[in-house]
Amino acid sequence: MKKKVLFICTHNAARSQMAEAFLNYLYPDRFEAYSAGTKPGALNQYAVKVMQEMGIDLGKHYSKHLSEFAGMEFDYVVTVCDKARESCPFFPGAKTYIHKSFDDPSQASGTDDEILEFTRKVRDEIRKFIVDYFGSI
Repeated sequence: MKKKVLFICTHNAARSQMAEAFLNYLYPDRFEAYSAGTKPGALNQYAVKVMQEMGIDLGKHYSKHLSEFAGMEFDYVVTVCDKARESCPFFPGAKTYIHKSFDDPSQASGTDDEILEFTRKVRDEIRKFIVDYFGSI
């Protein structure tokens, strides 16, 4: 049976979306990943672009509020930003809590190329975390 994982960040616009996509892409036989935000916003288009570079399409993804998952049980709940951890330190139905904070791509500034480079760095850090943590489970 697949283990269920919920990734949470503030806006569910980039970090949690990338983590959800990587886990579903890399380990589809072992995990069923979801993502949500404490204050959902619009999907970050730079995140969409850098994930497309990896062959992962976020085109059908959208930002979701935590309330959409109320009543569901998860084997792992992972907060990927400090603000989400502070505003949602407890998610009913979670067996294991994990916190791993990543820089926020929406806070990047500069040219399009500079923002893309920053977002790629975050993407690669998230992928490494997914492989290092979930790859051994």
